[in-house]
Amino acid sequence: MITNLSYLSQRRITRVATVALVAILICIAGLFLAKSARAVGAEGAVAEHVITVHDDGSQKGFYSSAKSLRDALSQAGIRLDPRDRTEPDLDTTLDAGSYDVNIYRARPVTIRDGGGDLKVISAYRTGKQVALEAGIVLRDEDIVKLAPSQDVITDGAAEVMTIQRATPVSFDFYGKTTTAYTQAKTVGGMLQAKGIKTDSAHDKVVPSVATAITAGMNIRIWREGKQTVTQEEDVPFDTQLIKDADKDISFNEVKTSGVLGRRIVTYEIIVQDGVEVSRKEINSDVTKQPVAQVVVKGMKVNLPAGSHEDWMAAAGIAPGDYGYVNYIVNHEGGWEPCKVQGGAINCDYTGSMGYGIVQATPGGKMVSAGADWRTNPITQLKWATGYAVGRYGSWSAAYSHWTDPRYHNW
Repeated sequence: MITNLSYLSQRRITRVATVALVAILICIAGLFLAKSARAVGAEGAVAEHVITVHDDGSQKGFYSSAKSLRDALSQAGIRLDPRDRTEPDLDTTLDAGSYDVNIYRARPVTIRDGGGDLKVISAYRTGKQVALEAGIVLRDEDIVKLAPSQDVITDGAAEVMTIQRATPVSFDFYGKTTTAYTQAKTVGGMLQAKGIKTDSAHDKVVPSVATAITAGMNIRIWREGKQTVTQEEDVPFDTQLIKDADKDISFNEVKTSGVLGRRIVTYEIIVQDGVEVSRKEINSDVTKQPVAQVVVKGMKVNLPAGSHEDWMAAAGIAPGDYGYVNYIVNHEGGWEPCKVQGGAINCDYTGSMGYGIVQATPGGKMVSAGADWRTNPITQLKWATGYAVGRYGSWSAAYSHWTDPRYHNW
């Protein structure tokens, strides 16, 4: 009888424990469903977000139904300075169930770059980012160290960024000269740092690899003897001239801009004592064809009004000399201001042959009489008068010289 009672008690205890366990599981499921119900709306969209904020070593979590991270932090009472930074960005739209947010607080940083100190406020945590924000240009070879201040009162900031500038040198690397930068102490150390290996049998390094690096020094590497070099070069473009007789001679318009081409060219060169003594092209490949430039040039010349006598009068020539001038001009340029020796008409001519109505040689010397010397016959006559009087004494004397069997060119 006692045994039966013990058995019934054990069964009762087991049943109670089972009921309790089921109740606990139901509670856990209810909590999970309740949390899911908070996070997901009726249509399946995320209605509330779990946000964990990491703020300079501290951590805080909260729920938010805000649409953006900026609004969520504001609603949570987390204040930000305009110079603080967050990851993700403050204007990030919240559409996921949870977010980890990092806040980087802006703080004063003293930048030591050479002789002077610069104090900035920055939320960045790397030296290169701080320098970029401060507008300081860094080269890849510069060393930047960002560390806590050892003397906040003297430094004026809790952090100090020190920039150790690389030393600039002039580096002639197999014929191509650039400005190189290095932290190395010797020429050999610089070459090693840049991964440059030389052939001791043919390559020359000046000064020697043991030479100490100094700012602005010249370092040169070249290879003696016959060798080939391959380089990329520009391919010049042609210019196509369209002459427009309906536009004034002063009209000049680029209709289509020219574009340089590119080619890869290989030369065979010979170097003696570091000096290139010969170069011969042995191969080339045009990788980009040039585009021709198209220029529209006006060809219309507006001659002064009136007759040839009117032109001579405007040039200050006395009526008694008209016959002499007319004879010489008719036998030289024939009253065509753009005539080139030989008969061509070219109002843009700049060569050394005779030009204009009196075939001045070269035509460019008539600029002393006026900037419009190429196209204005009156300007050319003014120059011719000065020349005739200066060389021969008068137009009549110039005529006598011209008609003399011993005539020399005008």
